[in-house]
Amino acid sequence: MKTYDTTANENGQLNEKKKNSDTVIVSEGTRQGLFNMRALFFLALWYFFSGCTLFLNKYILTYMKGDPTVLGTFQMLMTALCGFIQLYFPCGMYKPTLRLNKPPGFFRHMMFVGCTRFTTVILGLVALNYVAVSFTETIKSSAPLFTVLISRLLLGESTGLYVNLSLIPVMSGLALCSANELSFNLKGFVAAMLTNLTECLQNVYSKMLISGEKFKYTPAELQFYTSISSVFVQIPVTVLFVDSSGLNQTHDGSLLLAFLINGVFFHFQSISAYVLMDYISPVTHSVANTAKRAFLIWLSIILFNNPVTLLSGLGTVIVIVGVLLYNKAQDNQKRSIWWQALLVLLEEGKYCAMRPLYLDLMKSVDSHYMEQIYY
Repeated sequence: MKTYDTTANENGQLNEKKKNSDTVIVSEGTRQGLFNMRALFFLALWYFFSGCTLFLNKYILTYMKGDPTVLGTFQMLMTALCGFIQLYFPCGMYKPTLRLNKPPGFFRHMMFVGCTRFTTVILGLVALNYVAVSFTETIKSSAPLFTVLISRLLLGESTGLYVNLSLIPVMSGLALCSANELSFNLKGFVAAMLTNLTECLQNVYSKMLISGEKFKYTPAELQFYTSISSVFVQIPVTVLFVDSSGLNQTHDGSLLLAFLINGVFFHFQSISAYVLMDYISPVTHSVANTAKRAFLIWLSIILFNNPVTLLSGLGTVIVIVGVLLYNKAQDNQKRSIWWQALLVLLEEGKYCAMRPLYLDLMKSVDSHYMEQIYY
């Protein structure tokens, strides 16, 4: 009897992989999602270190007058160092894998992700240097729009009507928030929007590498090799664009210590996000990221005493609600494709022996769709 390892890709399409055994392999962690205790633990780590990195970034740039490029360089250096250590001491984050050979296109992949990581970090720091933390995070909440555009341009993926309509409140809320933001600055706004673009490129490519079929990178490998690639790009940029006063900041003991601590925070923020990708679906990851941004927006308002107008606050709420609607519409679209493919396979008799397992698996997803299987 033919057996398959069946998974749904990020578009909700059904993949089939032939297996030699007579069992169906379904990852328990993937099935449970955030009901998995390890997934919840890494989600909490991601939230915690994201907040630590963001607020320390703002403190270094605003109150300690640190240089954004120097700060970004330290972040990449520390992620490279910590990533190298975790290649050999994973600290329980993942199962280490012995690599004898590098996969095809290894250096091209690492250089591309490294360049996008560097660009994302620098642009994000430039944005923080000009506008408030809350405004920066609100702009970043519009990331789903960039994901749709990138997927359409690079992968040829199309989105449904409801997904496209859900982007209207995202962009409307962003426009309302920007028009009434007291700390609005054009340079900061453009830098934050470009950060969205490069971060979406980085995330799409990283997810492809960390969940590849022929070669699957571990979180530490992705962290270390992309950081090294980023450092090679950063060295000439630092030499060309940072003046002597920026380089002399490394002689300030307190500022140097802040750079190092910030780099450690950034490392754990990045690697916990990579580890989390193995446990939850892209939709769940996007919802969790939206919740994280909402939490950081209001926490930054409290910590930094940022003045917020009524319309600006309303715009922030509209953006967050719009992103949640987008995620729901995207989830429904993917689930619809999944069920259509699964029903076809069941009708063809390919998965009759696996029917009980699929029924048990799908009960945890949505009981409404169970009627389509039973009847």
